Parts: sequence; C-alpha cells; structure tokens
Amino acid sequence: MNKQNLTVLTEFILMGITDHPELQAPLFGFFLIIYTVSVVGNLGMIILTKVDSRLQTPIVSFLRHLAFIDLGYSSAVGPKMLVNFVANQNTIPYNWCATQLSFFLLFIISEFFILSAMAYDHYVAICNPLLYTIVMSQRVCWMLVVIPYVYSVFLSVIISKKIFTSSFCGHNVIRHFYCDSLPLLTLLCSSSRDIELIILIFSAFNLVSSLLVVLVSYILILMAILRMNSAEGRQKTFSTCGSHLTVVLVLYTTLFFMYLQPQTNHSFDTDKIVSVFYTLIIPMLNPMIYSLRNKEVKGALHRIWKNWHTLPM
Repeated sequence: MNKQNLTVLTEFILMGITDHPELQAPLFGFFLIIYTVSVVGNLGMIILTKVDSRLQTPIVSFLRHLAFIDLGYSSAVGPKMLVNFVANQNTIPYNWCATQLSFFLLFIISEFFILSAMAYDHYVAICNPLLYTIVMSQRVCWMLVVIPYVYSVFLSVIISKKIFTSSFCGHNVIRHFYCDSLPLLTLLCSSSRDIELIILIFSAFNLVSSLLVVLVSYILILMAILRMNSAEGRQKTFSTCGSHLTVVLVLYTTLFFMYLQPQTNHSFDTDKIVSVFYTLIIPMLNPMIYSLRNKEVKGALHRIWKNWHTLPM
C-alpha cells in the first residue's frame, strides 16, 4: 500500500446493531432496560457481598469479582451503544475506540479465569471439605483473583497496541456496535497476519485452559456425586453447581463460536447478534442466577427483606 493512500484517522463510525430507523427507538428502550437491570443487579451483588459479614467466604468473594467484571465489560459497551441509538452519526473518537477495546478485552479475559477459579472452589468444597479452609486460604483466593487481572491487563494492552499502532486505510466504518478486534482488523492497510495469530493463539489458550479447569473440576465433582449414597445429597450437591454450569455453558458457547474460526468465515451480522448475549444479556442474567441459586446470597437477601419489613413505619 502506497503512503499516499494512507489516512490518519481521528474517529471511527460504528454501524450499530441495525440500520433500520424504525427499530432504533424500540431497541433503545429494550437495551436500556437490560443495561439498567445489569448495573443494578451487579452493583447490588458487589455491595451486598461487601457489607454483609456472613458473606465473606471464598465463593462469595469470587461472585463479587464476577459481578465487578460483568459490570465492567457491559459498561465498556452498553452506554456508547445506547447513545448511538439516538445520535445522528454513530462516531467514536480514535482514542476512545482504543480505550473501549482495551477495557472490554481486560474484563472478558478476566471472566474466563474467575469462572475457572469458581469451578475449582466447588471442587475443593465438595471433594475435600475437611481441607477446604486450608486449600482455599485467603492467600490462595487472592492469587486466583490477582493473577488473572494482571494477565488480562497485559494481554489487552498488547492486542490494543498492536492494532492501533498499525496503519489504517481511509475506511473508518466498523461493522459492529462497539470497537472489537476482528472488525478493526479488516480496516488495516498493513498486514494483520501477526495480530491475527496473536489473537488466535491467546483466544485459544484463554478458552481452552480455563475450560479445561472447569471440565476437570466438574468431572471430579461428578465422580464424587455418584459415590454418594443419599439421593438428597446428590441432588443438593448438583444444584449447588447448576448456576455456575449455566453461566459457563452460555459464555463459552458464544465465544467459541465467535473467535475460534478463521476471519474469512466471519459473518459480522451474526457476530453482532451473538455479541449482544455476552456483552449485555449474560451480565444481566448472572446476578439473577446466583442470587436465586446461591444459598449464602439468598440468605443475605432474606435477612435484608426481613429487616426491612420489621422497620417501624
């Protein structure tokens, strides 16, 4: 590509979810409700697990970080998407686009390893209950949280820097509703082969390594459940893991579909639909699922409800 054909970009145009004007208002209302419920639910989970002294167990600590992560990556995408529904031109400044990509990658990568840490916690609690307090010590829990955050920051900075220090052509239309790595690669004039390779390798590593921890943990949990003599005990143990398995299944299915396929096979219209699930729907569902299925959180909500009703009117 000749130098005269290169253009210094100052902003990008996001195509959004739909180009049908009649759908803008209904979709704005729909996604505003989803994002509001997500913010309230995840903020509520963070506050509840922080202020209630009975909710200071390792699994609840992981739930708090999961809520923080869900709030983070939905907020990296949601507000700008909502603004674009009512804006005349769906532009995003160059630096804001880079920032949005960095924060989105940071939080979505962190979610993989927080979910795998939660699976490991379930394994220890069910298969080694007598050693639980020793194995899942405060230091171990701290490491299981801090290391994924540090790794995620490193990887998000590497990928974002690689993309935004490359040469863009004059085309600045992103075929998505937020700044994602794959649509941005199609706008590069310089070769994107090395960036694609980095994304593919680390995406595969993040998905496979974290999923492997989940699978091994639940295989061992299943073996422990099958050895139980009590049917009630088996049902109780399985129900404890049900919410986590639901979240893992939905998240990993959508991300395997999107990122572990060659770029030439991508349909960005399909990707936009799938992206809605893990950027907005999953962060909304997670606090609902865990508040209904986690006995510690349910107990805390019950105590708050009971105390609220006993207040003098």
